[in-house]
Amino acid sequence: MRILMVSMNSIHFRRWTSQLKDAGHEVYWFDILGAGGNIKELDWVSQKTDWRLRIQKGRYLLKKIPFLKKFIERDVAKSFENYVVEIQPDIVHSFVLYMSCVPILNVMKKYTHIKWLYSAWGNDLYFYQHDPKYKKGIDLVLPHLDYMFADCKRDLILAEKLGFKGKSLGDYPGGGGYHFDLIEEDIKPISEREGILVKGYQGEKHRGLNVLKALEKMPETPKITFFSTDHSLIRYYNSSESLKKKDITFFTQKEGLNHKELCRLMNRSLIYIGNNLSDGMPNTMLEAICFGAFPIQSNPGGASAEIIDEGINGLLIENCEDIDEIAHKLEESLTNDQMLQSAFENNMKIRTKLAYSFIRKQVLNQYDLIEKNNS
Repeated sequence: MRILMVSMNSIHFRRWTSQLKDAGHEVYWFDILGAGGNIKELDWVSQKTDWRLRIQKGRYLLKKIPFLKKFIERDVAKSFENYVVEIQPDIVHSFVLYMSCVPILNVMKKYTHIKWLYSAWGNDLYFYQHDPKYKKGIDLVLPHLDYMFADCKRDLILAEKLGFKGKSLGDYPGGGGYHFDLIEEDIKPISEREGILVKGYQGEKHRGLNVLKALEKMPETPKITFFSTDHSLIRYYNSSESLKKKDITFFTQKEGLNHKELCRLMNRSLIYIGNNLSDGMPNTMLEAICFGAFPIQSNPGGASAEIIDEGINGLLIENCEDIDEIAHKLEESLTNDQMLQSAFENNMKIRTKLAYSFIRKQVLNQYDLIEKNNS
């Protein structure tokens, strides 16, 4: 089957696409942003990337003049259509609705013999359904899709409520399964773990600052590591005398840990915390489960509850703005050794179902199903 991927270059896109290597399909990629180079790790994929700009020299200066933009940049839909005509795909697979579905909608409506598959990630539907600008795109696109993946069951159900009439292919991690051999060390038992690992994002949909404020309320804490830390957390830390007395390390996004280092840290941490106003199935939480850290995770729309059974293999934060709730969940986990040990054992069983080879087999079965339906 000839598969045309439509996406920006992202780590989740690269990981997902890697599942198709040596699977018997011809794979192509149309970079929806059209301004980047080829992806070396996907050198087996035919890549259409630097298509957008007509002019290279002086383009940044010229882009500041609005009426000249059409002379500098090629139209997305037209460029995509030209590529479709050139390669004649059997299916187009778009990642993220507003970015990779809306711009090509009119082309897909024109070539109805080409099946259309959509992957919903993170906030794609759950958060943006309430934004009039994005909701318009959701309403226009969903009825024209033939197939859909999501990273949680919540969004498969939500898509149907919002107008999706195609076939759901299941919920899988947005970047596919996880490589357990990445860290080149055995999974450490509870007795060899220490400390709290926190995702420090803060912004429109992320609430890492509330975790820091919850830790401030606690008289005693083990060592704490924040990664992908927003600078607002560091400013708050610097203004708090009680936090300065705690053993806290911050890694910002700019000076952050690489993926392997982060997974090693998960393998040595006792507890992992992620706190968001909105999300799909949190990929970092799934990785924390795979590497044995006890997960405490926000639960917007019930997505995290699809894998975390409260008190059995983790704890759920139901209100990401409630600092007292977060502090209570932390205290509960730090004072209940039996719960931590039992959760570790349960998560090691869940881990097998998140393995790269296990997820890849299921995902490829779904692509094969599409091919069978098209034949």
